[in-house]
Amino acid sequence: MSTYSEKEINDKLDQLEGWEYEDNAIHTAFEFEDFKEAFSAMTRIAFEAEKLQHHPDWHNVYNTLNITLSTHDAGGVTDKDFELAKVIDGLLG
Repeated sequence: MSTYSEKEINDKLDQLEGWEYEDNAIHTAFEFEDFKEAFSAMTRIAFEAEKLQHHPDWHNVYNTLNITLSTHDAGGVTDKDFELAKVIDGLLG
């Protein structure tokens, strides 16, 4: 699986609101009403990520969820990352 160049990534990020490219991965963050809402969002994302067989790196503190996507096997950002980012935006947008 081939990875995108930084320019290609930034061009594709124009189609996703709130996502940024840094450290060879794409990142976003969400803030929820409370921990229960954040955990519910993580659960919905987990089911979709499992269907895609592509899993986020994420960090949750109380009502905040930080998500990082990168295809570790490929060593960078691939179609899998953008596909999951679109799914996440569809679930939480």
